[in-house]
Amino acid sequence: EAAAAAARIGASTLLVTHKLSTVGVMSCNPSIGGIGKGHVVREVDALDGVMGRAADAAAIQMRMLNRSRGPAVHGPRVQADRELYRQAVQEHLAAMPGLDIAEGGVRDLLIEAADGRNTVTGVVMEDGTKVRADRVVLATGTFLGGVIHIGEFEHRAGRFGDDAAHELADTLISAGFPLGRLKTGTPPRLRLSSIDFSPLTEQLGDAVPIPFSFLNSSQDLPSQSLQRSCFMTHTNERAHEIVSANITRSANFVHEEGASKSKPMTPRYCPSLETKIERFRDRPQHLVWLEPEGWDTDVVYPNGVSNALPADVQIELLRSIRGLEHVDMLRPGYSVEYEYVDPRELRPTLETKRVRGLFFAGQLNGTTGYEEAAGQGVLA
Repeated sequence: EAAAAAARIGASTLLVTHKLSTVGVMSCNPSIGGIGKGHVVREVDALDGVMGRAADAAAIQMRMLNRSRGPAVHGPRVQADRELYRQAVQEHLAAMPGLDIAEGGVRDLLIEAADGRNTVTGVVMEDGTKVRADRVVLATGTFLGGVIHIGEFEHRAGRFGDDAAHELADTLISAGFPLGRLKTGTPPRLRLSSIDFSPLTEQLGDAVPIPFSFLNSSQDLPSQSLQRSCFMTHTNERAHEIVSANITRSANFVHEEGASKSKPMTPRYCPSLETKIERFRDRPQHLVWLEPEGWDTDVVYPNGVSNALPADVQIELLRSIRGLEHVDMLRPGYSVEYEYVDPRELRPTLETKRVRGLFFAGQLNGTTGYEEAAGQGVLA
């Protein structure tokens, strides 16, 4: 969103990314919007951003959440086809005048003193190439110093299958930025054909779907009969017993004198299943939504069971849940910890106070979620 916004206002813009093929990839849940988030997508769209149009192009289910409340708190939400969303974002950026995209990592920032202040003058690529720029926006997501955890296993990565950026974290430290560690996670992925949906509660899309983008209409979206359904199930006391019995094996917790403590902090709105069970011991169940990941895929995203337990424990946990008694786990869930900068280092424009011309956006600022990241990208 930052690159697109810069190009729209006439700046000669270069978007640098590790892999061209992963531009627009949805790293976690296959959905956009929801309560407290959908209105941000609408605002991004009103500023001619990319997210609303891409979400509409990829929509497999549309729902307006909180309809029983007033319109100020309605939450438009789209269940998206991962592949179609990625394609829509890439096509939009490729067609944008003034925007170039380069594949590669950034290992360093070019910073020079000007008028008594440190000022960014560009970046250094991993191959040593220097790219000069008057303004630099960093949007590192979970990749800055990223480490993935699955039980006792850990691996340096910013996302499953993608390398982390470690040298850039050293650059920020040397520039005086105070860094901290945050942790988020993603649930395991399930095989759709191995799930028994018959005892589960079906959630249909809206009869009259409402688009995210003001450039689209309901006629541009799939009708209710064509939309894919989501299904509701719950954890139970057996599932909670499995988690509690294996809590010492979870990468989401460290253990001191017999007490479990979550470390490092999680951003708001992204608690792991371990955290929910430990924090709310009186609750016999937690909600789990089974969300399809696309039109033609056999992959299901179980929203609500994000965890970093060992893979064998995750399978046992999943098969204790109603409808998942015989489920196949395609990929285990994991937690990822990464570096962030104290957001008090920022001006209201998201320009850093320490380095003129350097802007931060997204999870680097300690926030979480696609929508918040998109809004910050536009602003930066």
